[in-house]
Formats: sequence, structure tokens, C-alpha cells
Amino acid sequence: MTAVSDRPQMLPEEFEDFARAAAHAVEGPRYEFIRGRVGIKPAPDGVHGRIIQWLTRICIQARPDLWLHEQGLKVETYRKGYARPDGTLAHCDAFVDEGEWASADQVLMVVEVTSYDSDTHLRDRIEKPRAYAESGIPVYLLVDRDSREITVHSRPDATRYELAETVPFGKSVQLPDPVGIALDTEPLNDWVG
Repeated sequence: MTAVSDRPQMLPEEFEDFARAAAHAVEGPRYEFIRGRVGIKPAPDGVHGRIIQWLTRICIQARPDLWLHEQGLKVETYRKGYARPDGTLAHCDAFVDEGEWASADQVLMVVEVTSYDSDTHLRDRIEKPRAYAESGIPVYLLVDRDSREITVHSRPDATRYELAETVPFGKSVQLPDPVGIALDTEPLNDWVG
């Protein structure tokens, strides 16, 4: 017998309809479906947006063929989940023929910037690294505003990332291949209080 908590709240196909309807009804929050559970990401604040802008500029300067997209992704084993990363690094044309929820096959890196809400620990530090690793996304970059650290997850093995390097804001960190970009995180100290 399966415990009630193990059952998904809805089927993945039902989530797509729900998320589409909710987006038209309520502006601001963004919906995800990870581990059979609907999650709500709060609307990003100004600092959150500035961090994504900073990363976008660095990526374009280092790799003009890439773009930090805002793209919903089908994640987890057998595409049972739907995530909305804060940034999805892929080639500029990677999602031209995709809809709201794209395959993660062309993604080089996903980025999450923690929010100041009660779900950020479970969502950004536990559930999403696993979902992204299951999907084979090579690099997961977590900008953790609470701890004032950046964690670079790499080498997915289909269930988790084998490597995780954490550095405090102000230090440099290398985003491994296939990204191959160095980040000087000093500017984060100016934006995160």
C-alpha cells in the first residue's frame, strides 16, 4: 500500500493545464511541479533580477553563442516534473521550437537565486538539485542569498550531482565544462545585504 504522502497531487499532464490557467488568473507567482507536488515560486524581487542580469552579462561576454533564457523545463526521471529555473543557459536558438515546457536536453546550466520564503530550502537546496541531476543538466548554479554563498553543482550521475563546490560571495569560482566560465562573485556583496 502506498502512503498518501507518496502520491502525486496530480498527473504531470494535469499540471500543464493548471499552470497555464493559473498564470492567466494570477500575475506574479510562478508554478512548478517537482516530486509530484505543486510548488509556487514567489515573484522575483529587484536584487534577484539584478543577480540574473549580472550573470547574463557575464555569460554573453564569455560565450556570445549562449543566452541565459527564462524557460520552463521538463525535469526528473521520465519527465515527470516541471521546473522554472531563474536562468537556463543554452545556445541562443535552443528553445525556438519549444513551448512553455522544454526538454532539458540542450541545457548547459540552470541557475537558481534563493528567495526569502519558507520553501526556498526544500525547493532550491534539495528538490531542484536532484531533479536537475536526474535530467542530466551538466551544471546547477545556486546563488544562496541567505548564506551569502555560491554553490556550483556538477557531474550529474542520473540521481544527484557528484561534485558541489561552495564559495562565499567575494571569491571567484569556475563554472566547469560545458559552461567553462569564471565568475568573480565580488559584486554580489554590493547587492545582498
